[in-house]
Amino acid sequence: MYTLEVESDFSAAHRLRGYRGKCENLHGHNWRVRAAVSGRKLDATGLLVDFGDLKRWLADCLSALDHQMLNEVRPFDRENPTSENLARHLALELGRRLPRGVRVRAITVWESDRCAATWEPPVRRGKEA
Repeated sequence: MYTLEVESDFSAAHRLRGYRGKCENLHGHNWRVRAAVSGRKLDATGLLVDFGDLKRWLADCLSALDHQMLNEVRPFDRENPTSENLARHLALELGRRLPRGVRVRAITVWESDRCAATWEPPVRRGKEA
């Protein structure tokens, strides 16, 4: 199994609905995102996927969130824009862009230098998802 990782970032504001504490108030983050993808087979040039393509696909996913009020952006107009939900959302969005044989292994979203959430797709019984 081969795994590639790229990182990018975006800036956005949010507030947590139903939360008691500072984060219930409107505030912003300079979010950092690490995307890890994996696959078993390399192409004829010895690549799982080109890093440039992977960075572009991640940037496409982040562009819908950058400099936005996350609570107003789908699906966060219905679900809380937590780091956990952002990680899952970005994994699903990136997964739609990946070529056959390459899957999202994990997405990690940092809302600060010391606080991050990671989402990994569930493992199917007897094999990886």
